[in-house]
Amino acid sequence: MVNAVITGSTKGIGYALAQELVRRGHAVVVTGRTQAAVDAAVEKLGLEAKNGGRAAGQVVDVSDAKSVQSLWDAAVTALGSVDLWVNNAGVAYTMRTIAETTPDEVSTMVSTNMLGTIYGSQVALRGMSANGGGQLFNILGGGSDGSVRPGMGVYSTTKRGLDMFTKALVKEVEGTPVRVGQVRPGILITDGWLREAATSPESVQSQRKMVNILSDHVDDVAPFLVEKMLASTKNGDEIAWLTTGRMMKKFLGKKDDKLARYGL
Repeated sequence: MVNAVITGSTKGIGYALAQELVRRGHAVVVTGRTQAAVDAAVEKLGLEAKNGGRAAGQVVDVSDAKSVQSLWDAAVTALGSVDLWVNNAGVAYTMRTIAETTPDEVSTMVSTNMLGTIYGSQVALRGMSANGGGQLFNILGGGSDGSVRPGMGVYSTTKRGLDMFTKALVKEVEGTPVRVGQVRPGILITDGWLREAATSPESVQSQRKMVNILSDHVDDVAPFLVEKMLASTKNGDEIAWLTTGRMMKKFLGKKDDKLARYGL
């Protein structure tokens, strides 16, 4: 059994990863910003658990280093140890230009995406080093590969920075019992994207064709990502869903209206 912590896991891809882990018989601590969200996720995961899998929860503010340390301590208490730590918590505002993005939105993206991942990595590496080893994965996103898309300037900047940060971690832990990797989950239709879409229906329609071709539902991608993370034995491992080959198949294959599931 693997004992895992996933930040930002009461919904979206974080929840889907936790769901896949408990279905495979592993133990997971899920986290969110409110007790209600954490309790609801833990309850749902309990119904999904198989083969001894289980879930616990912890409220955390990933932009607060002390709160992240408390998460580690609570996870060790609940599970006994932490073998896998996944920095997934993130916020994306991707429907406006850089000039139109509000100061609060900028602050939220930088503090959650960057500080949250940095603090989570520090806490996990210190804890795992003291306990004999473990695996850390940082979830990256749009722009982490250097690509530039309109409306995603600030968000992509945070993710591009985390690509560099993660590669620096890989070098720093080389030769230690701790391994660091990164995950690029592709273009996912998440709760956050749907909230933004509701405020900007014209943007949805203008992007509809490409979204339907390139995007995926989180529950379709999570099994692949979990399989790869659990099988990883190499420091510096890079796991990517939307590879060039898979992208080509999407363009050449049958086109489904993925947004119809959400009433869009």
